[in-house]
Amino acid sequence: MFVHEFLENSKQKHPKKTALIWGDQRLSYQELDEVAARFASALIENGIQQGDRVVIVTPNSVETIVALFGVLKAGGVFLVVHHSIKEKKLSYILNDCGARAIVLFQNQVPAFRNVLETCGSLHCMIVCGDEEGGQPAGHIPAVSWSAVQKNYSPLAKSPSLSEQDLACLVYTSGSTGEPKGVMESHACMDFASGSIIRYLENTADDIVLNCLPLSFDYGLYQPLMVFKFGGTLVLERSFMFPAAILRKMEKERVTGFPGVPTIFSLLLQMDLGAYDLTSLRYITNTAAALPVSHIERLCAKFPQASLYSMYGQTECKRVLYLPPHELKKRPGSVGIAIPGTEVWVQGPDGERLLPGSIGQLVVRGRHVMKGYLNKPKETASTFGPGRSPEEGVLFTGDLFRQDEEGFFYFISRVDDIIKTRGEKVAPKEVENVLYLLPCVLEAAVVGVPDELEGEAIKAYIVSCDPDLSAKEVINHCKKHLESFMIPKLVEFRDTLPKGSTGKIARRDIV
Repeated sequence: MFVHEFLENSKQKHPKKTALIWGDQRLSYQELDEVAARFASALIENGIQQGDRVVIVTPNSVETIVALFGVLKAGGVFLVVHHSIKEKKLSYILNDCGARAIVLFQNQVPAFRNVLETCGSLHCMIVCGDEEGGQPAGHIPAVSWSAVQKNYSPLAKSPSLSEQDLACLVYTSGSTGEPKGVMESHACMDFASGSIIRYLENTADDIVLNCLPLSFDYGLYQPLMVFKFGGTLVLERSFMFPAAILRKMEKERVTGFPGVPTIFSLLLQMDLGAYDLTSLRYITNTAAALPVSHIERLCAKFPQASLYSMYGQTECKRVLYLPPHELKKRPGSVGIAIPGTEVWVQGPDGERLLPGSIGQLVVRGRHVMKGYLNKPKETASTFGPGRSPEEGVLFTGDLFRQDEEGFFYFISRVDDIIKTRGEKVAPKEVENVLYLLPCVLEAAVVGVPDELEGEAIKAYIVSCDPDLSAKEVINHCKKHLESFMIPKLVEFRDTLPKGSTGKIARRDIV
């Protein structure tokens, strides 16, 4: 199945049913599909062709949902990037993927104008939130959101595609500091969505609240899955105001709630007695493992809800899940392979290890992505062929062990990539920003264990200015980095350990 057919098929089954709730707006499947079809027509009539890349920079909103399905209907490839992205990173992504169009809100245009004017591949810009007409950026013509909905008829039929064609790119940090574009085909996304829906036992009666960013694949898959099983999605901008989210959950009788440890930590600090949350059927957690104490407390606060601990990677969406009935028996486990896949622990020589041994986790299945865009070496070292043409093998770079009953336990990462708040952060990318401070002589960034974030980002700095403070360093990083990449901790040292080649040895610092 093609990903845009998730929406189209549910429209055929439940045209009048509410598909999306955003604030006071309630869009039925028929309304949402029509708006997305108009968006697709606008793209095609402005020169976007099959396979073209469209970058979506808007935050969680109706416009973002419409844009990604509109791109797919037009036969294009979408990628949602975080709206707080900095100019340098956006420029890299636009040029790396050869973006032909970009979607953003009017108030974002000034911040990104310089980047847009220097990106030669961009052919058009869709500007949301502008009723008077979009203002072009250099050579790039702009089409306003109002014009998209008023001046274009809904696309009658999408271009002919293969299920192996790309549907989406998700950029994730690499060990070199350059983001890597993970290539997701329609077939990969269809299988991954279906497998997760299967173990969560979703039905058209489910109402899912998503406050995770759509630029984060965990957040992105919430609308994809909900529209695939014909449920209702309650979309929120973020979890910044927990009480308002809980009131919305109560009002809409939400049955499914995906979150990350930082969200659940806030919930555990609140008195939930004022809210009727008895409709909640399941809670899911990924990004970082929940502390066992938090699992116990969450289960006590939501006795009627099933809690799913999960593990995944951008390169294959989801790998493992722990069936809720196993929580009490093995709360430290992240479970078993998701339906329709195979997972094992492998030693350094490629041998499959026996239970109890520690090795790299390897994943086989149709949900394994096609590789990294424009990075053949990284693709060759991370992905391998499966037993059949439609599947692949992923070498996760994470160390695991498996118990005698087949349940998996995360140990640590093989490489230096930091996984914090569900995002991957390359130390070098943060270090490059630290070196922009003239007084920084040496810098190293590592991940340190953190109960809420999985790993917290810590910066070690050798400075020639004794008055440089941690606060100044963090404020500097806020100007250049996305929020999840900013160091939480800063420590000053007289020197940093180095290897035989003179390279700073991150693993010897702590």
